Amino acid sequence: MFKPCYHPIPNNVNWNGLSANPNMIHLLEQNMDKIYWSWLSKNPNAIHLLEQNMDKVHWHYLSLNPNAIHLLEQNLDKIDWFWLSRNPNAIHLIEQNLDKVDWCMLSTNPTAIHLLEQNLDKIDWFWLSRNPNAIHLIEQNLDKVYWCMLSTNPTAIHLLEQNMDKVSWFWLSENPNAIHLIEQNMDKVYWHGLSKNPNAIHLIEQHMDKVDWYYLSSNPNAIHLLEQHMDKVDWSYLSTNPNVLRIIVSLDCAKMRAKCIEFAEALAAYVFHPKRMVRLAEAYDVDIMELITEVY
Repeated sequence: MFKPCYHPIPNNVNWNGLSANPNMIHLLEQNMDKIYWSWLSKNPNAIHLLEQNMDKVHWHYLSLNPNAIHLLEQNLDKIDWFWLSRNPNAIHLIEQNLDKVDWCMLSTNPTAIHLLEQNLDKIDWFWLSRNPNAIHLIEQNLDKVYWCMLSTNPTAIHLLEQNMDKVSWFWLSENPNAIHLIEQNMDKVYWHGLSKNPNAIHLIEQHMDKVDWYYLSSNPNAIHLLEQHMDKVDWSYLSTNPNVLRIIVSLDCAKMRAKCIEFAEALAAYVFHPKRMVRLAEAYDVDIMELITEVY
């Protein structure tokens, strides 16, 4: 199998962040000694690495990993129920262990709405206010809503539009579905939140002097801006950016060409072998000399 050649990885890359980055698995496989196992334990694409290194797993973060359910089912005594309560794929385990659930974290879980509906007295309204699947509960209990958290909720835009005096601009600035409200109130924007808003790139480009580079470094849609301002990048946050690959690992085209020469020569020898050319000429009723002239 052909493997692409890359330039060396920059020394200032943060391997803690890369360990949690779901798009960096091939790099982590090649740099096992640099893995930060605590953060890898929450990486949804790292299950095969975790399975091969169960002694290094951090169970509190693994309990949060949506792809680790089979490992958690096999190790119920090691589950961290605080984090599992947030895991969207662990509902069957949660349902079987409601006495162990952390209701604050469960209130953030988008797949736990039926449990929350059955236990309204246990809901943590601060955290529920940001749950994108809990809008019907929120609409029925507006007196219990925490507007700071609701301002981050991407499905609560209609409620925010109807209660602009209650909006928290600190939190609304990072809401990906609130761009129209933000554009109409640029004087109220908090730039650290806006800098990590994936739908605000056009606003960020227009106000580069206000950008918070710390948070922009984690913005998956800001890679082109980060490439142009590498001196301002925060490497800890950049390493968690799902699109960081094109910054930290560029293809070494010269090395790839050199690596391909032997393969290319072997392929050409096979494709243009005289016997094969004769068969092609006969199959397509083409004059062999005309075919050779076209090829060479």
